[in-house]
Amino acid sequence: MRRSAAGIPPVCILVSGGLDSAVLVGQALRRGERVRPVYVRAGLRWEAAELAALRRFLRRVASPKLEPLAVLSFDARTIYGGHWSAGHGRVPNARSRDEAVELPGRNLLLIPQVACYAALRGMQVVRVGHLAANPFRDATPSFLKRLASLAAEAFGRPVRVEAPFRSLRKEAVIRLGRGLPLELTFSCIDPKRSRHCGACNKCVERKKAFSRAGIRDKTPYQKSTLGNKTIQN
Repeated sequence: MRRSAAGIPPVCILVSGGLDSAVLVGQALRRGERVRPVYVRAGLRWEAAELAALRRFLRRVASPKLEPLAVLSFDARTIYGGHWSAGHGRVPNARSRDEAVELPGRNLLLIPQVACYAALRGMQVVRVGHLAANPFRDATPSFLKRLASLAAEAFGRPVRVEAPFRSLRKEAVIRLGRGLPLELTFSCIDPKRSRHCGACNKCVERKKAFSRAGIRDKTPYQKSTLGNKTIQN
């Protein structure tokens, strides 16, 4: 069991390479918490670029309280079949509704694995970066509470699944992350040469959030939009 000097177990944070979980890590470190970041690799089309970006971000925010990244693995492609996330069909673009980027049951697939990892190592808190705008059924507070209850029952010890940003929108999270190397985070679902494509649903969401936050977006995009013109970088 890993514990801090004060005997408090680390906080286990489910990380992608994205803004929300990166700021979650940064906020915990700023509060002096010991953090164990955990990434779940599922074989989806953006993960190589995402994981590389995550490692760069974690190196930049290195701290004695930041424990090494743990990478868990399973193959979601055997579940999702011909879904776009598994490399089939067109990726949702800027004109797509938020519902188009849903990965069915994603939290049901990911969070229990992280909860098991945490519980087996004596960690009692699992944090996730869900936001207020998350429309999916497996991201509600009641769903997370039930998952935590099942994990506690399975391991016979307390487990909490927390979503501290559940009342915030992405622009508010970006403001919280001011001072962090947010340009190293990764949001794209259709990366081009390991860079943000600049045109998919998630890239456009990212650009809009930086604009609403009033913070300069330093992200290197493969395509940038200026007015109605798209330029290749």
